[in-house]
Amino acid sequence: MKLSDIGEFGLIERLAAIVGPAKHDDVIVGIGDDAAVWRSGDEYLIATTDTMVEGVHFLAGAPWEDIGWKAMAVNVSDIAAMGGWPRYALVTLCLPPDTDIQAIEQLYDGLNTYARMCAIRVIGGDTVRANNVTITVTVIGRAEQLEGEPLLLRRDAAKPGDVIAVSGMLGDSAAGLRRLREGAPPSDELASRHLRPTARLAEGVVAVQTGLRCGIDVSDGLLQDIGHICKRSNIGAVLNAADIPISDELRLAYPGDALRLACTGGEDYELVLIGAADLIQATEDELGEGALTIIGEIVKDYDRRVRVIDDAGKEMRFERPGWDAFR
Repeated sequence: MKLSDIGEFGLIERLAAIVGPAKHDDVIVGIGDDAAVWRSGDEYLIATTDTMVEGVHFLAGAPWEDIGWKAMAVNVSDIAAMGGWPRYALVTLCLPPDTDIQAIEQLYDGLNTYARMCAIRVIGGDTVRANNVTITVTVIGRAEQLEGEPLLLRRDAAKPGDVIAVSGMLGDSAAGLRRLREGAPPSDELASRHLRPTARLAEGVVAVQTGLRCGIDVSDGLLQDIGHICKRSNIGAVLNAADIPISDELRLAYPGDALRLACTGGEDYELVLIGAADLIQATEDELGEGALTIIGEIVKDYDRRVRVIDDAGKEMRFERPGWDAFR
């Protein structure tokens, strides 16, 4: 059996089985969510890490500042997906010896610019030799609390009858990547949404404060990521194709492919929030009208499927639900 046979998520399951469950009184969330959470004194800390590899996660020739920006933003998004605030970051750079020094400084400038926007301090890391440019960022944050208990968005907290809402627009990042491959400049509107995503920190914190307890960020693709929730919560999901938010720019650029990109493209780093309808409404009331779009509901389904339904009630099929690093 090869890694390509089981894919990224099959590998994670196997590695988690080797490590075993996090049986410790101080560990709140272990392997299987957007980030790990543990108790430290009077605080609940959240930690996540992500790696970006040249030629896999970013195109050769992409602006160095944008690469740094995105390397930090994707990690911050994981903290947002837990409903927390980021605080500190560690950065590891893997670099070929002939890498231009100015390029490295530009990468770090972009990374640090986004970190400062989120009140994050970079406090350490590592530098090593490698064949390709690789950036690994670890972000540590904290969870909001209520009466000494952590307020968290988790993948295992969805229930039948809950509604599914999403922030922002979907599919723009995947469209932006396509635009770049077609020769569009980084300043192209869709391309910029791929190169410089923004984590939904405020949305995550407001969600937990208003009582929501289930969420995920759209990193692998809407269907793939909601599928993670279905698997962890042992439920199914039904999405209404007509309600999935798609920008005018995406519809104009790829009118025949907009829905597929929105459902399976990934790297939008919007938040999917799941809970009772009144809690979703309360969250939107705090964030402002139009901040969230209800796109479906959670249902009983022992097969834990994510289904997309068109206006006629017919299920729509897609070749794949989203990104898998090894398939």
